[in-house]
Amino acid sequence: MSSSQGTIESLFLEGEAGRLEALLNHGAEDARFACLVCHPHPVFGGTMHNKVVYQAMKELNSFGFPVLRFNFRGVEASAGSYDDGRGEAADARVALAYLASRFGLPLLSAGFSFGAAMAMEAGAAHPGVRGLILLGAPFYAGDRQYSYETLRNCTLPKLLVSGGHDRFTAPEQLQQIFGEAAEPKQLVVLPESDHFFNKHREPMRKAIHGWVSEHLGPAGAAAV
Repeated sequence: MSSSQGTIESLFLEGEAGRLEALLNHGAEDARFACLVCHPHPVFGGTMHNKVVYQAMKELNSFGFPVLRFNFRGVEASAGSYDDGRGEAADARVALAYLASRFGLPLLSAGFSFGAAMAMEAGAAHPGVRGLILLGAPFYAGDRQYSYETLRNCTLPKLLVSGGHDRFTAPEQLQQIFGEAAEPKQLVVLPESDHFFNKHREPMRKAIHGWVSEHLGPAGAAAV
């Protein structure tokens, strides 16, 4: 593992629909976890360069964790085309498999908006994943309704961070998602924030920092 924490490596993953463009922020030599952060909806302009994805990466990388971002199929230099979530969940599984193979570390699966749903579907079923971070998890967006039934039987530690004015998830819908999720779980609502955490990305980062520190230890250390 590289000792150049924060150094960015550009690479391609071998996905089911072809190559997936990716960026890896290197971690510390003694990193205890490796992380994936998935981007929002490809059809509506989501890429791995999204500001929320970038800030989540920065916070996780601050613990010394290597963090991988990638473009779903059909986005920018990634091959293939949008597959209504089915192929994108497979893309996320490919990314987790890459992290597991390269680093041999326990994994965290995170994502924003559409990416949160993909990170959940891929991460909950991966044997190496030790926690899920869902940022701005949508309930209904465009013509798509999202299901979070996976969380009902998922006993991994889970963090949900959402804005109090998220137009894609009403407060009662967010409470339903959280209420039906299995323990352990934590919900952080930023009352003045919108879906994109505009002007509230620092509180979002603090929520991630607090959860990682509580569940994984101050330096990301945990008995796993």
